[in-house]
Amino acid sequence: MTDHDVAQDPDERRLSTREAADRLGVKPETVYAYVSRGQLTSRREPGGRGSTFDAKEVDALARRGGRREPSGAGSELAVRTGITLIDRDHCYFRGVDTSELAAHHSYEEVAEWLWTGEMRRGIRFTAPHDALTAARRAVDALPAHTGPMDRLQVAVIAAAAADPLRFDLSERAVLDTARTLIPTLVAALPRRAAERPPARAGAEKAGAGRGSAGHAAPGQAAAELGAGGQGAAGRRAAELGAAENPAPELGAEDGPLAPRLWSRLTSEPADPPSLRVLDAALVLLIDHDLAASTLAVRVAASARAHPYAIVSAGFGALDGALHGAASGLAHRMLLEVLDRGSAAAVVADHLRAGRRVPGLGHPLYPGEDPRARALFALLEDVPRARPALQAARDVITTTARHKEWHANVDLALAVLTVATGMPAEAGETVFAVARTAGWIAHALEEYDEPPLRMRPSGQYSGPRPPQPLP
Repeated sequence: MTDHDVAQDPDERRLSTREAADRLGVKPETVYAYVSRGQLTSRREPGGRGSTFDAKEVDALARRGGRREPSGAGSELAVRTGITLIDRDHCYFRGVDTSELAAHHSYEEVAEWLWTGEMRRGIRFTAPHDALTAARRAVDALPAHTGPMDRLQVAVIAAAAADPLRFDLSERAVLDTARTLIPTLVAALPRRAAERPPARAGAEKAGAGRGSAGHAAPGQAAAELGAGGQGAAGRRAAELGAAENPAPELGAEDGPLAPRLWSRLTSEPADPPSLRVLDAALVLLIDHDLAASTLAVRVAASARAHPYAIVSAGFGALDGALHGAASGLAHRMLLEVLDRGSAAAVVADHLRAGRRVPGLGHPLYPGEDPRARALFALLEDVPRARPALQAARDVITTTARHKEWHANVDLALAVLTVATGMPAEAGETVFAVARTAGWIAHALEEYDEPPLRMRPSGQYSGPRPPQPLP
C-alpha cells in the first residue's frame, strides 16, 4: 500500500496522507506537522508504507480552522468564527446587521449580547474600586506628554495586577472581567481640561445662532432630537443625554459608557446627537473579522493567556501605524481642508507625495464601508459637524474624478473628532475601547478550542546547516 492508498476499513474510515491534506487544504508535509504537534494522530497499517488518519479527527481539525495553502507564494491562517461576517458591503455580528444594532442598542448592550447571546436592556458596566485605583495611579504617574494608547496599555496591566483571580478562565470569570475592564480603561484616562480650544477656520459657521460655544441650548437640543430621534434611537439618545458630564467621584462612573468616554476625549459640552454618534461608533467598531489585533488576541488566548493579557496583545498590534492610527491621519487631513478651504489642494499634496488619501478605500468593501455610511447618516443630525462633514464630502468628490474610492470608517470618525474639538488620536482611543469587547468575544471562542492550535509552521530560509561556528 502506498502513501496515497486508503486503508480498507469502512468502520474506521481511514484516510491517506494525501486525502487528509486535501480535506485540510494543506500540503502533506503540514499534515505531519499537525501530528508532531499532537493535533492529529497517525497510524501505520500492517504491511503498509504510509500513515493513515481517522477521518472524523481530520474533519474536526478542519472545522476548527487549519492552515490554508492556496496556490502561489505564502499561506494564510483560516480560523472559523461565529462572531463577524463581512459580505457584500455589509457587516454582521452573529448574523445581525451592525448598522441596525448601532441604531437600536447601546455599546454595553451589544457587547453583552455578543458575549452571552442575551440582549439586556439598559445594562451598565462599572469599574471596581481596586482595579480603578490601581489603573489611575499607574496612568497618573506617566509623563504629561503620554498619549492615550500608552495610557490604555498601562491601565490594563495595572488592572490585571489588582486582580488575583485573573487566571480563572471559566466563562463566568472571563465575563465578569470583561464587564469591569472596559469601564476601568475609560475611567483611567484623564478628563480633558475645561478650557475651550482656539476656534478653527470654518468652524464658526456651524455655530451661527447657537450661542458663543456653537452648541444648542438644552431646550433647543431636545427639540432637534425630538424631531429626528423617535423610537429606539430616540430612547438611546435620551439615555445618553441624561448622563452627560458625570461627576468625578468613583461612584459616579456608572452611567452609559459613551458619556464617560466623551469627557476623556474633549472638553466641549456633550449633546445628545453627538453622544449618539459616539455610542454608534463604539458599537460599529466592536469587531471586524480577523484584523491584525484580533489575530494577536486569538494567538494569546490559544496559549491560555488571561483576559487582561489578551487585551494587552490587542493593544500592541493596534498601536501599529497601519492599524489603529489611520483615523488620526484622516483627522489631520480634514483640519487641513478646513484651513485651506479646498479639498483639491490637500488631495493633490497627498498624491504628489505618493501617499494614499486617508479615510478612503477598504480591502474588504468594494463599495462604501457600511460603518462609515451609518455614522455619516447620524452626523447629519449634528449641526456642529457640518463643516467637517462637507470637507469629507469634498475629499470624496475630488478623488472620485480619478478613481472610485469610497469612504471608510476612519473618515467618518475623523468628522466626529474634528467637529467636537477632539485631538487627532481620539479616533484611535474610540477604536481601542470599542474593540476590547470584540477581543473578549474572540477569546471566549478560542478558550473553547484545543490549546496552542494557533501555531503555524515556519518556513526556514536561512543558511543550510551545518555552518561553521561564528
